[in-house]
Amino acid sequence: MAETERNEQQRRLRPAPLLFEPAEAAADPEHFFDLESIDDPRRLLARSTELTLAFRAAADRAAEYQAIAAAQLADPRRFDRLSTADIAERAEWSEDYATRMVEFGRDLLRGGARDGED
Repeated sequence: MAETERNEQQRRLRPAPLLFEPAEAAADPEHFFDLESIDDPRRLLARSTELTLAFRAAADRAAEYQAIAAAQLADPRRFDRLSTADIAERAEWSEDYATRMVEFGRDLLRGGARDGED
């Protein structure tokens, strides 16, 4: 059982594979969106900046979906409602952070403004 737990922990510590990269690229740890093949530093800076901005936007959007899911799971009208402690455990958050995410999700579900859109 200890080895199974170690394998699960290692799986969670590794970043998720990026699904839109070819499988052979994911097998090469040095490969990252073909950035390693760009020799021109200007082009490398431009492309890596594009990727950074895209990943930030994707992370922000994913966090919004996390918040919406947390708010839905904490909805008192659900018969299978989860406590913030349960949500925190499932998402590997602190309970305080789970509470804030539930509130953020409720705001999003009510049609509240996202960060930067106030």
